[in-house]
Amino acid sequence: MKAVFLDAKTLGDDVDLSSIEDVTGGLKKYEKTAPDEVLERIKGFDTVLVNKVVLGREHFEECPELKTIAVVATGTNNIDKVAAKDHGVEVLNVINYGRSTVAQHTMALILALATRLLDYDRDVRAGRWGKSDMFCLMDHPILELEGRTLGIVGYGDLGKGVIERAEAFGMKVVLGARPGQEAGDVDGYPRIPLDELLPQVDVLSLHCLLTDDTKDMISERELKMMKPDSLLVNTSRGGLVNEQALADALRAGEIGGAGFDVLTEEPPRNGNPLLADDIPNLIITPHSAWASREARQRIADITAKNLAAVG
Repeated sequence: MKAVFLDAKTLGDDVDLSSIEDVTGGLKKYEKTAPDEVLERIKGFDTVLVNKVVLGREHFEECPELKTIAVVATGTNNIDKVAAKDHGVEVLNVINYGRSTVAQHTMALILALATRLLDYDRDVRAGRWGKSDMFCLMDHPILELEGRTLGIVGYGDLGKGVIERAEAFGMKVVLGARPGQEAGDVDGYPRIPLDELLPQVDVLSLHCLLTDDTKDMISERELKMMKPDSLLVNTSRGGLVNEQALADALRAGEIGGAGFDVLTEEPPRNGNPLLADDIPNLIITPHSAWASREARQRIADITAKNLAAVG
C-alpha cells in the first residue's frame, strides 16, 4: 500500500503507529491538513487515513488510484460515502475501541452531577465552608443513585459498558427506543418508546449516532417530560439534544442537571447556548471521553487490522 495519514495529530503524539506502518509498508504523516491541502496531499496514494478531515466527491474524481479510506474513528460523516462507492473506494472505520474509557467518563459525569461535586468544590474554594456555622455544607441536593432508574438510548458497545457500571451502583436500567426503532425486551432489559421512558428515568444517557431521525431527539417537548431532578448525559454526538432548549430547561429547573462531552460545533468557535455562565449544574467536557491513551492505541491497532483485511 501507499498510505498517507492526513491528521495524525488527532490521535496524539503518544500513540504508536508501527502496527499501521507494518501493514502499509510505510506511512506518510501530516499532523493536520486544511481543506485546501487535501487534494494535493492524497494524489498518488491508494490508501488515506483520516480522523476528521473531510473527503468529498471531488477528491475521488481527481484521484482514480485511491482504493481505501481508513477512518480512525467510528463516525464516518466526514466522508461522502455515496461518492466513495461510486468510485469503488472502500471506507473503513473503527468500532469497539472505547468502551472502558467512554463508560468511565459517562459515569464520572453522572457521579459529579448527582453529588454536586463541582458546586461543593467551588463553595469550599470560595471560603463558604470556612464561614459556615455548620460542620458541613448541604446547599446543593445530592441524588443517591442506588435504586434510581437509568435510561439508555443506544444499546451498543458503549451503552452496554455504561450499564455494567451503573448496575454496580445499584441502578435499574431501562432502554429507550430511538426514533424508528421497535420496542421490546433486549437481553432482559425492557426497551420502550422514548415518550414512555422520559418520565420514568432519573438519569438519561445517550449513546446513539446522529442521523436525520435522531437530530434534536431531545428538545423542549422531551425535556418537559423528564423529572425535575433528573440528569441528562450525552457522550455520543452533538445535535442529539437541542442545546438552546436544554439551556432554558436547566435555568428553569425543569431538569436537575446535564453533563455533555459533545456539542454541535467542535470546537465551539462561534459560541454555544450551553457555554453561558448562568446555567446551573451543567458540566461540559471537550470531546475527551474517548481519549485515554489505551483507547487511542486501540484505534491505531484496529485500523492496522482493518487495512490488513483488505490487503
